[in-house]
Amino acid sequence: MFGAIPNFQITTAILLRHQRHSDSGCSISLWETAKAVEYGRLTLPLPVAEWLASALTYPGGRLIELTPEIAFESTRLPGAFHKDPADQMIVATARVLKSRLATIDSEILKYPHVDLMT
Repeated sequence: MFGAIPNFQITTAILLRHQRHSDSGCSISLWETAKAVEYGRLTLPLPVAEWLASALTYPGGRLIELTPEIAFESTRLPGAFHKDPADQMIVATARVLKSRLATIDSEILKYPHVDLMT
């Protein structure tokens, strides 16, 4: 879903691998993508609204909504984790869903309390 852009170097480039082997993205990643475009850190091949809509139609993909359980988990992550709330919610999503997380985000990669795809 979010891997369609080469050299995508922000947390938005994540996938969660579920039991059904579908690729899914966290809803917070949509916001991160839009903010990265707004701040000039990311250039998309389409206007951001069109790209986001297109990403949501990726075959086999689904959007994972923020639930109360994920929101609460993001406030009680074990160990030391940095203060970026979006990254906290992405990690919490993977933990709540017991899913593997793929990312190139260096802060998440250092965090030992999430199952990472390697």
